[in-house]
Amino acid sequence: MDIDAHAEELASALGEDTAEVKRDLENLLEYSVPIDEAKQSVRRKYGGAGGADATPSSVDIADISPDSGNVTVTVRVLTVGKRSIRYQGDDTVIREGELADESGTVSYTAWQDFGFEPGDTVTVGNAGVREWEGEPELNIGQSSSVAMEQDPLDVPAEVGGERDLVDLQAGDRGRTVEAKVLELEQRTIDGRDGETTIHSGVIGDETARLPFTDWQAREAVTKGAELRLEDVYVREFRGVPSVNLTEFTEVSPASVAVSNEAPRVTIGEAVGSGGMYDVEVLGNVLEVRDGSGLIERCPECGRLVQNGQCRSHGQVDPEDDLRVKAILDDGTATVTAILDRDLTEEIYGGTLAEALEAARDAMSREVVADDIAETLVGREYRVRGHLSVDEYGANLDATEFAPSDDDPAARAADLLAEVDA
Repeated sequence: MDIDAHAEELASALGEDTAEVKRDLENLLEYSVPIDEAKQSVRRKYGGAGGADATPSSVDIADISPDSGNVTVTVRVLTVGKRSIRYQGDDTVIREGELADESGTVSYTAWQDFGFEPGDTVTVGNAGVREWEGEPELNIGQSSSVAMEQDPLDVPAEVGGERDLVDLQAGDRGRTVEAKVLELEQRTIDGRDGETTIHSGVIGDETARLPFTDWQAREAVTKGAELRLEDVYVREFRGVPSVNLTEFTEVSPASVAVSNEAPRVTIGEAVGSGGMYDVEVLGNVLEVRDGSGLIERCPECGRLVQNGQCRSHGQVDPEDDLRVKAILDDGTATVTAILDRDLTEEIYGGTLAEALEAARDAMSREVVADDIAETLVGREYRVRGHLSVDEYGANLDATEFAPSDDDPAARAADLLAEVDA
């Protein structure tokens, strides 16, 4: 993008100083405002007519892409959340959530309060489109218009932000959940205004468990509290959805039942979700990967050490540990289950000290991994843990690992019944 060319063209059309117009454009582009919307905003600032693209034609949500420029849409408001962000050195309150029409849904960010609420049908004119987490998002700014419509739009989407934890996804805004605080930790971080005290931990309901952060460290958020949390947003944290409470989140008492069981899904469903904090899968161990059995870790950061070298701390005196990296398959996909020392000792049938002794007797550390592979490979296991997916594949950090207690005959009968149905 040649910002100088855009600024010169715009300044010439408006009869304004090129340097000032360029500064205005750069301020808007700094926060990824699309160039067409940025130019439109500058036109309005200097009283320009706006040109032919000032009133873009109406489009369906399904036809919007990150390259759409500015658009006009008639939509139903599904959710409205509020959040404070630091923009160009100032604290700014934005509105964000989801909009829908008959063709689909789209997320949005509104830079001022346009007065719409969940359930309203509105026509949003001259909204910019930008890419956010790989998807198009409407950017509703000063150059946009919002008109209330009398007739409600019928859309195939749920109005309102109430969700079970299992249905939350990274990127959700304006959600409402009811959950119990299962784990809680208070800590001090270096925030945007200096040292800030926050709460973090785990919340749960009947469907799932998820990590959370309360950026206000509210007194009502205590371990064991059953709460209704209105207006939270969800972002990805270590590969799984994480619930975030802001200064605008309303917290009130609720009655919440929590399941002790994790949702069981196929490996394909788990991997396709992009990450699940607490999930259970069933699969056969195909292989015990390299890096299993006896390993060495850096005493400073806990990372794997090879030949006495840590990637972060260089030459170190490593500490011995036990680990298993087992590839699980259930016919829908594969995942690498990662077992810590405690689970590995259960499978190995011995302690870390006993594993080291066996390695000395055999004059090979590989003997431990070989024994573990002989136990695991070809057998079916039930694995519960936290699943993350990245460019290197899917990993399931196991909290439970046990032989499957499912009846193969019963499962085969169920499968045949589905085929005959």
